[in-house]
Amino acid sequence: MLLLLIVAVWAIATAPSSVALTEISADELEYLQLMGKDPAAEQQSTSSFPRPSELGQTIVSQLAHPFYDNGPNDKGIGIQIAHSLGRVAVGFSMAALVAIPFGFLIGMSPLAFKVLDPFIQILKPISPLAWMPIALYTIKDSTASGIFVIFICSLWPMLMNTAFGVANVRKEWLNVARTLEVGQLRKAFCVILPAAAPTIVTGMRISMGIAWLVIVAAEMLVGGTGIGYFVWNQWNNLSLANVIFAILMIGVVGMVLDMCFAQVQKAVTYVD
Repeated sequence: MLLLLIVAVWAIATAPSSVALTEISADELEYLQLMGKDPAAEQQSTSSFPRPSELGQTIVSQLAHPFYDNGPNDKGIGIQIAHSLGRVAVGFSMAALVAIPFGFLIGMSPLAFKVLDPFIQILKPISPLAWMPIALYTIKDSTASGIFVIFICSLWPMLMNTAFGVANVRKEWLNVARTLEVGQLRKAFCVILPAAAPTIVTGMRISMGIAWLVIVAAEMLVGGTGIGYFVWNQWNNLSLANVIFAILMIGVVGMVLDMCFAQVQKAVTYVD
């Protein structure tokens, strides 16, 4: 019902004006044009925002051929999303390889926490996009720079959630492992990891949401390919219907990614 209401309001708001130009006399029209007012242009501008029917046509045409490639500035939405997901996957995986081991170290060692926490608290609030100029200057590659930004934004939620989950494992389980004289490595994999897995996956879920958000903005800056570049390119072409379509696709892909991590989180969560 809410969706139908939004579409109805949208259709009414973007409906063409019912005032006909024939109601204006030739003398009045000439006078308005001399004063810098063109009724025809003004009437057209009031309905320049795409109507729901126009968006529907755009969705059908884009999804009918999502993987076409007509050159650097004309690629299908499927190709653009695939480029963005590829960058996110690489940067996110790199962040996981760094954040999870260091999170275990910080969670298991109070000394490591005291040493690393000041650096984490300084670096964590920095916007990932603030690193983009440095990445472009040092790496000198737009794709690698985008991956680096994803790495930075994905690192901190995973690191902090892993450290929190490891540090808050039940003392009873650790005491049992100590009583059985379980080694540190085996204790980490067989006791701490299963207990902290829900919190770790929560951090990964948050990181993925942030990474998908940041890659859109990063691709707007560096250009080339990706869903962010697609949005910016369509805006430069003044194609608002394609911009709205891309926004919807960003939301759908983000929802699917979040649902996947929600299923993983549910699978690793143990109920007493």
